[in-house]
Amino acid sequence: MTFPKFKAAAVQTAPVFLNVEKTIEKAISFIKEASENGAQLIAFPEVFIAGYPYWNWVMTPVQGSKWYEQLYKSAVAVTDESLKPLFQAAKDFKMHLVIGINERGDSYGEIYNTNLIIDDQGNLIGKHRKLVPTWAEKLTWTSGDGSSLKVYPTKIGPIGTLACGENTNTLARFTLLAQGELIHIANYISLPVAPADYNMAEAIKIRAAAHSFEGKLFTVVSCSTISKEMMVILKDEVPNIEELLTRKNSAFSGIIGPNGAVVSEPLIDEEGIVYAEIDLEKCIQPKQMHDILGHYNRFDIFDLRVNIAPTRKITLIDNHEEFNKK
Repeated sequence: MTFPKFKAAAVQTAPVFLNVEKTIEKAISFIKEASENGAQLIAFPEVFIAGYPYWNWVMTPVQGSKWYEQLYKSAVAVTDESLKPLFQAAKDFKMHLVIGINERGDSYGEIYNTNLIIDDQGNLIGKHRKLVPTWAEKLTWTSGDGSSLKVYPTKIGPIGTLACGENTNTLARFTLLAQGELIHIANYISLPVAPADYNMAEAIKIRAAAHSFEGKLFTVVSCSTISKEMMVILKDEVPNIEELLTRKNSAFSGIIGPNGAVVSEPLIDEEGIVYAEIDLEKCIQPKQMHDILGHYNRFDIFDLRVNIAPTRKITLIDNHEEFNKK
């Protein structure tokens, strides 16, 4: 057997708010920089293309309605021409990447919080739709289904991903672990509007450490930040927007090892890229203590069943029978 070793990168930055083309240009600049620094995997934040619906937290649903329309107009489908430069960049720089998008559904107003998994040949090898929008996010996103709870084999190892609050869902995480996940991408948004006693950066780190320690794998965490430009755009609607969207310890990006410890210099609130060397061989020894996918479980007692069928919006049935008349 061979055990891949490679450098991973996690980006912490803001998108160009509601601008798909400019945000993709920004993503490509980070891909280029990470490639020049020897990375073979790069993770981008949740719904990085092209922005998070912060209005759900700071406006009434009626006030935020026009922004919802703007978000839908800037949502993308995986077949859109606008995404092709991103796929090409993955190929040109030989980079595996996971990036969040607002994915446009078939019905007007249908938007999914989706992570794309792209290999180093520029192929879209998978996408994961967030299963449950969190709290105020229910005003925006449609729920995903179990068909996207998958782990994808790549030349650097098996990759799985969950978005933001999904990383608190024990059963979703176990579903990925049970499929052999060794590289987990957890992407987030900066959330300064959380309750006053909630340390978002610490919460992100705890969730990543828990998944890495339980599954004995590497977790790459990428979190967005909030730009001044975005606050200026929303200021007409919410005059105190800067006060609401500026708070320390709202964003954490870093890379966690199989023992639950941070193996990179983390970024908290600041923009940039963090790097770490990943050696999948280091996933072996910790499993001797407790391998919840093997000897440290009781599958005769516990039986997790996961519905991986895609949601069907309609089933058409034709039971009409024609009888030949004599």
